[in-house]
Amino acid sequence: MDDRAPTGTVVALVDSAAERTFLTDSGAVLRLSPDDWSPSMLDGIDRLHLSGYLLFAATSRATALLALREAERRNIPVSVDPASVGFLAELGVDRFLALVEGVDLLLPNADEARLLTGLPEPADAAAKLSLLVGQVVVTLGRDGVLLATGGAVTGRVPAEPVRDPVDSTGAGDAFTGGFLAARLAGGDAATAAAAGCRSGAQAVMAVGGRPPLTEGGR
Repeated sequence: MDDRAPTGTVVALVDSAAERTFLTDSGAVLRLSPDDWSPSMLDGIDRLHLSGYLLFAATSRATALLALREAERRNIPVSVDPASVGFLAELGVDRFLALVEGVDLLLPNADEARLLTGLPEPADAAAKLSLLVGQVVVTLGRDGVLLATGGAVTGRVPAEPVRDPVDSTGAGDAFTGGFLAARLAGGDAATAAAAGCRSGAQAVMAVGGRPPLTEGGR
């Protein structure tokens, strides 16, 4: 809790095609500092997942790097979501890539992959990025997902059909959650991507970034 900084806020603008644009104020998130970190936070952890938002300000970046280095020391897989084209451009592509080089998994969307490589085709971008990290998973919205490893595209997974999408807010995060959960359960990358696509499809059928509560509050 930081009573000197506003809570992080995102305004989501959704168009008639259910595509969204974010206006983001990270607020107190960017005040996360190394004083908030303890290596014990990784005790019993099977994977560390980092949002790119943590890399866009000096104090939160220092904290994220402490976590990343400790995870590497413990051989805990690390995944990173680049998070935002606008913030990536502000930080600088070369700087971002230097920060994430060698992580287990990078999860950009198509626009982020294009920015990070300068290549217009998502498949080419995925292949190039996979030379820097263990695996790249590029989300393409209604066109599904690309998987790349070792400089080559290794798989394509179709999107889950959605008849009437209403809001894509949260779809990327839902995909990531489904993908990582499936990987932690022992699924291979293609199986995990299919699980992520199912989660993303559920997200676009509801308004807002949080799925509606089901019976029992889950």
